Amino acid sequence: MTTTIIAAAAVTGALALLVLALAAGRRGRGSTEARLTAALAEMNARMEALAGELTGALERAQEEGRRSRVLGELGGSIDLDEVLTRTLEAAGALPGVDSALITVEGGPGGDPVVAALGLSVEEAEAQSISGPPDGRKPRAITLSYAYGHEESSAGEPLRHGLAVPLAHAGEPLGYLAVYSRSEGEPFGDAALRKLEELALRAGPAIDNARSFREARQLADLDALTNLHNRRFFHETLAREVARAHRYQRSLALIVFDLDDFKAINDRIGHLAGDSVLAEAAERIRDVVRSADIACRVGGDEFAVILPESAASDADQLYKRLQAAVSSRPIGQAGRLKLSAGIAELKAEDDGVSFFQRADEALYRAKDAGKGTAVASGEAEPRAEWPRSAPGS
Repeated sequence: MTTTIIAAAAVTGALALLVLALAAGRRGRGSTEARLTAALAEMNARMEALAGELTGALERAQEEGRRSRVLGELGGSIDLDEVLTRTLEAAGALPGVDSALITVEGGPGGDPVVAALGLSVEEAEAQSISGPPDGRKPRAITLSYAYGHEESSAGEPLRHGLAVPLAHAGEPLGYLAVYSRSEGEPFGDAALRKLEELALRAGPAIDNARSFREARQLADLDALTNLHNRRFFHETLAREVARAHRYQRSLALIVFDLDDFKAINDRIGHLAGDSVLAEAAERIRDVVRSADIACRVGGDEFAVILPESAASDADQLYKRLQAAVSSRPIGQAGRLKLSAGIAELKAEDDGVSFFQRADEALYRAKDAGKGTAVASGEAEPRAEWPRSAPGS
């Protein structure tokens, strides 16, 4: 409303000047052209100033609208990555902000979750925000960085920062921080109020999303081995198969089990057998790559999905697994051996057929004498592990 009044007043004033100039022209023709030119020039100047004010007001209104929309959408997702991204985008849109950081405390024994916008990996990892040493809970933490002469060699550094606590139902979650690379004034009260408003909205959304992630992770894990469970395996395999087909990427699968485990279980009892499975799983986790997906698919049968990998990669993994499991005795079971089936994705495969091919190869490995790996489509074992006496 105020902008509209200003616009009307400016236009009215400019027109009035033009009318006066024309009226004066009737009294003195000699000065008409000069007066008219001056009036038009002043009118143009006022109109340009008005246009600038209108543009600024529109941009501010649009920015406020985007910010309000993001704030309203924060509680609309239970995906932690999405909630963190929306929070960072809202923080990054605040005036004077060049980058933003969220640090969320992990669960019991868990590592903190760190998400950043406009910061390099090194910068994000180097940021450490904590309250005062006396244990009090601050309303906010202001940060100021001073540098020596070496600062110019590493790009524009961070100059100022402002952090506010994230909390939900009185429980602390972490911190939301914003940073500026400008040498201007530090963040003031207006920035603090807006950041606090954002943190107030983001806290419950982050807590809900974090709880959902933790619950989903627990639901996806096998309680005995802490590997992914059968349901997670089949869901993930179907997704990885679709992804590999879509982007024409390679994908390999290895399915393996502990040889003669049923007889071992009957000999030492199910409780001791569970302990053997748990230790075997721990050795499996130590061997697989971070990109590989290790799962327990039932009983003593395991599987590893190998994205961006061929059958030869799965064969190398089998050898590492075999070495890890049989290198030393496992509890009362002694030294164990593995049999494995290996498959590489084909154009006609879906998740079910891909698994079936690897599983059928595993049974052929069993028939070939155990302690071996057989690739799908091959009649003979691809590798054979040196045999040892039972219990040695």
